[in-house]
Amino acid sequence: MSEYEVQFVDRSERHARFVVRPITPAFANGIRRAMIADVPTFSIDTVRVVENSSVMFDEQIGLRLGLVPLTTPPGEFEIGDEVTLSLDVSGPDTAYSGDIVSSDEMVSVADEHIPIIDLKEGQRLEFEADAVLDTGREHAKHQGGVAVGYRHLQTVEVTGDKSEFDDGDPHILRGVIEEQAAEHADADAENGELVSTDAFDNDLTNRYPDKELAVRDVQDAFVFDVETDGSFSVDDLVRQAAGTLESRAAELKETVQL
Repeated sequence: MSEYEVQFVDRSERHARFVVRPITPAFANGIRRAMIADVPTFSIDTVRVVENSSVMFDEQIGLRLGLVPLTTPPGEFEIGDEVTLSLDVSGPDTAYSGDIVSSDEMVSVADEHIPIIDLKEGQRLEFEADAVLDTGREHAKHQGGVAVGYRHLQTVEVTGDKSEFDDGDPHILRGVIEEQAAEHADADAENGELVSTDAFDNDLTNRYPDKELAVRDVQDAFVFDVETDGSFSVDDLVRQAAGTLESRAAELKETVQL
């Protein structure tokens, strides 16, 4: 991936926005699809209920458990591997995802504060469950990338001053701009800087007051907005997605040469 330039606009453990260039729209969509469908995560697949005296059916409990994200260390497991989990909570209490105990310390709940069921006096929930490693291509509950999107990086050109009769309507833009008119910006700015439109409330007239503007797409540059469910970090998600594309490309190349 050394031939591609990656610049982060903002970055945290579970969310990041970054620019990749030069890539085509087809390749950008390939990265998006790989992050959604090709990166494996653990998810609860089979539940063995020992006792459930709550007001909720076993099947409803099972559906909720399947949506609890589990940490998935990259490269440590193979597709189809299973890890056993268990829970035993008696009322009056609320059973949370943090009450789930894993048989493998590498696989645990990614968020301990997800409510499973509110138990009243005399009610109890006890179960064992098997979490399996699979991809979002097989089932949506294995999608570690819960929100993945992309759009063109854009730049703003100042074409002149507004006339005195301009109605002053806002010029709304969402995403990221690459600064190319720093001398006209109502902020400390440098040309080439990546600026989130949130910084000026998505209204270009706040950043370039009293200016006529033209917005253009930057050729072969795309802004990715990525959020994970906590199964792994954004960095791990992107690296694994890129790795799956590389593996499939190598497999295709080898097949064609046969």
